[in-house]
Amino acid sequence: MCVHAHPDDESSKGAATMARYVREGIEVLVVTCTGGERGDVLNPKMDRPEVQADLPRIRTEEMDRAREILGVKQHWLGFTDSGLPEGWLPDSGIGLPEDAFYLVPTSRAAGPLVEIMRSFRPHVVTTYDEEGGYPHPDHVKTHKVSVEAFRAAGDPERYIDRGEAWQPLKLYYSHSFGKGRIEALHHGMLGAGLESPYADWLAGKDWARDKSERVTTRVECAEYFPIRDEALKAHATQVDPDGFWFAVPCEIQQKFWPTEDYELVESHIDYRLPEDDLFAGLR
Repeated sequence: MCVHAHPDDESSKGAATMARYVREGIEVLVVTCTGGERGDVLNPKMDRPEVQADLPRIRTEEMDRAREILGVKQHWLGFTDSGLPEGWLPDSGIGLPEDAFYLVPTSRAAGPLVEIMRSFRPHVVTTYDEEGGYPHPDHVKTHKVSVEAFRAAGDPERYIDRGEAWQPLKLYYSHSFGKGRIEALHHGMLGAGLESPYADWLAGKDWARDKSERVTTRVECAEYFPIRDEALKAHATQVDPDGFWFAVPCEIQQKFWPTEDYELVESHIDYRLPEDDLFAGLR
């Protein structure tokens, strides 16, 4: 089970891992916490008034296409996108809409996710780290709700109206944009005589909070990068096929960083680190 904040997050974070496991015969469920209703249209080719006016429906259809490409199942948790006001950070005091997912009490927001966990019965759950991967209110909330549900799903005395208890065995945080990966792709591009899209990022980003050292598990999935890219392109309102996401050719990514990376944060089975498989110890 992979828990994400918005439609498109599943295709930009861990999609090749999911595609690999589906094709190995593992059942994969994506849970999408919100509908992305307050997202922007980030692809200039799609930035038209009629698209803006019908964005919730369009993003649902985009999710359907991405799901089919990846081969996963998908479930909407049903909460409303919080949006991202300029300058928002946790405890910043910047307000959010009253119906925002971020403002829903965690115990109430986790209830439907507990129910899905108890019904689907995953052995492995992936989600975001405590900062949400990046500080969007829905990503931060997705972290809180995922951890709460993981810890509660196996306790028959909690959420007693949400089905028979089931304890997932391993919880991972995904780490998509660590400094090591960015540097490797940057030098791969330069070595190929191409302009790197990461030059300014590496020079200007504050890497003090980089979490690369927390990675415990690197999943080899380079052959599934083309499937990941097609799923990402399915989210046409969010991703420009001629833009930043695709500035590094797939073959360079496959050569210089052929894995997707995770941090094992809780386990109910014995484990040995580092790992190369989210199902290590469960095969």
